[in-house]
Amino acid sequence: MAPLRTLLATALLLGSAAVSTHDYHGGDLDIAHPWSRPLPPVATTGVAYLTVTNQGEVEDVLLGAESPVAEKVEIHTHIKEGDLMKMRQLDELVIPAGGEQILAPGGHHLMLMGLKQVPAAGERFPLTLHFKQAGTIEVEVAVDAKSTEPQGHHQH
Repeated sequence: MAPLRTLLATALLLGSAAVSTHDYHGGDLDIAHPWSRPLPPVATTGVAYLTVTNQGEVEDVLLGAESPVAEKVEIHTHIKEGDLMKMRQLDELVIPAGGEQILAPGGHHLMLMGLKQVPAAGERFPLTLHFKQAGTIEVEVAVDAKSTEPQGHHQH
């Protein structure tokens, strides 16, 4: 009976580790913790955040993204004009060789335009990222009210 109990405990631990893992890989890129905040049911736009780390010796470029929960997904950033912060669309986002890009509140982010469904807290939704070198990387975005920018990271 003890071996069965050990096997069940191991399966439970491995299962919970797989559920909590929220990192994705493609080519030389690592995508860490894609997340979004919960929105009111009437929302028409949303935002997705994540960190892209380039382990390679050549820069890569985020060319765009798409998700079945939105009509379109755009790469955006915030820029300061005078005393105002304004959001601007970017055509692409460079991931430097050996560096990273943090998409986080107040900086770069993915804007989900024309939401077809509004994901609720605790849910996940698919997001497809398109990179120049790494190609297509599929991730799941966790809807989490408590997520914040990873500590110790700086925007490039």
